Amino acid sequence: MTIDELLKLPFASVADAITCHAEARPQATALVLKDQRMSMAELNQRMDRVAASLQRDGIGAGSTIAICAQSSLDYVVVFLGAIRAGVAVAPLVASAAPETLAAMVADANAKLLFQDEGIAERLASVAGSISARRLTLGQEFEQWLVPQGTRPQAVDVQPEWPFNIIYSSGTTGSPKGIVQPHSFRWNAVQNAVTRGFGPDTVMLATTPLYSNLTLSSFFPTLALGGKIVLLEKFEAGSFLEVASRERASYAIMVPVQYQRILAHPAFGSYDLTSFNKKYCAGAPCPQELKREILERWPGPFFDVYGMTEGGGACLLAAHNRPDKLHTVGQPMLGSEILIVGEDGEPVPQGQSGEVVGRSDNMMLGYHGQPEKTREAEWFSPDGKRYLRTGDVGYFDADGFLVLIDRKKDMIISGGFNVYPSDLESVLRTHPDISEAAVVGVPSSQWGETPVGFVVPRPGCSMEAAQLREWANSKLGKTQRLADLRIVDELPRSAVGKILKRELRDQYQALPPSA
Repeated sequence: MTIDELLKLPFASVADAITCHAEARPQATALVLKDQRMSMAELNQRMDRVAASLQRDGIGAGSTIAICAQSSLDYVVVFLGAIRAGVAVAPLVASAAPETLAAMVADANAKLLFQDEGIAERLASVAGSISARRLTLGQEFEQWLVPQGTRPQAVDVQPEWPFNIIYSSGTTGSPKGIVQPHSFRWNAVQNAVTRGFGPDTVMLATTPLYSNLTLSSFFPTLALGGKIVLLEKFEAGSFLEVASRERASYAIMVPVQYQRILAHPAFGSYDLTSFNKKYCAGAPCPQELKREILERWPGPFFDVYGMTEGGGACLLAAHNRPDKLHTVGQPMLGSEILIVGEDGEPVPQGQSGEVVGRSDNMMLGYHGQPEKTREAEWFSPDGKRYLRTGDVGYFDADGFLVLIDRKKDMIISGGFNVYPSDLESVLRTHPDISEAAVVGVPSSQWGETPVGFVVPRPGCSMEAAQLREWANSKLGKTQRLADLRIVDELPRSAVGKILKRELRDQYQALPPSA
């Protein structure tokens, strides 16, 4: 079967799509990492060996494996080989604490944990609490594989089967396992066709393979015959060098990565004209950053709004609508987005409330947590299932979604709703401030009160008291900052989200400021 015939089917497996390309274009490059390159044929053959090895060990359809390692060609091979066997994959955050990793392996009920040498050393302290067999990538992995040329038993993968279990960043508590089915990934492949993905796509994967930000484009790129260029670790200089050398055409990054690339002293000396698609996702992208990207890095630039859990998504073609940079765009094709009030009912256009969404891409639920799954769902009067985003926003008169803030981050001070994003926007207008975050902390007088954290631009010095006075002169009476701290950096998750829970905890552990 050809890839064109496969794409006409209502459902197919990502693994089968790679087989189509391996048969039609065996020498085409599929994966690149530094000086390592793997062709479509080699990738397909190694996927077969992984699938057959899992089946030999009694790990078949309906089972789960986990992977915890830095990005590598073997990481990709294991992930896709498991998918071919109908085995779900739990890609784990490599930077998580050993105890957290052990808990996620147990939660996923993983039969086998693939690790690299660094993770193997880190997990030594909790080895006794990990019931899964541990297999280290490299020589041990090669010895585990069945011989070259061994084919796995064919598996008729079903659309509702779990494809992967992605653990949330845990910015507000313990990570939850988000179960995405095979249909979730195949729908993304078909949607990518309409967005111009194909054999000419060269995706530079700048975030780890355990991030849905990466995987949302990673699988469509390979399934449609494109090439993936992996980075072991993101660094602005290496991004510029690799993007220029490999003539990358696509990247999806979080805002802080764009900030660091644009701030690199050699940014202007690299040829980045090969990029025909640049996407920003994973965290709110400030409109001033969108504007800087458009001015300094010409070419199509898109801001994407959505969740790992799925549901509705929005897209802003910033290069076409520079007048809408304060928004996250309009609902993507196939997405339905509604705004729901405190009473649980949809509100009229222009009024704010919680954003809920639905589409063909929806998680099955949180693994083993039916109550958390129900909390994440909202059902319309006609019985349609939507997913809650936890974001507060509204649609403007042109149908563009404007986000106000995270619902859980909203500060209630003296009975007034204070949105940290409003205060952060003001702080970022100061010429000496690079980044800003505002959180609510307990107050005996107001219930909660806003506290700001700022990162100065390189070479700039500032006084916290003077900066707070400057900010408060521009803020409304109920918005004024009770305190402001200058920090070297803001705590972030593995994919760049600011960890406001950590900021609150840090602040409450600090002595009072002058």
